Amino acid sequence: MSYEKVAQVNTESIIGTKQVLKAIKNGYAKEVIIASDADPHITSKITQVASDHQVPCFFVDSMKKLGKACGIDVGAATVAIKQ
Repeated sequence: MSYEKVAQVNTESIIGTKQVLKAIKNGYAKEVIIASDADPHITSKITQVASDHQVPCFFVDSMKKLGKACGIDVGAATVAIKQ
């Protein structure tokens, strides 16, 4: 389900951990999608900041599929959907 959502709002998505953190902190993120196979060291900070800012997080199983849904040729650990 989340892969399709990301693909539909491709122009309104923010890809990458640093950019997603910035979007959450600045109030631009409506929701965050996290790949379950990403390094927990990276994703734990995203989930904590999202929780602090009351931004819902959804999990998908594959970084590779998440990157493909975003239209990039590499895996994506996190993606934010803009408000």
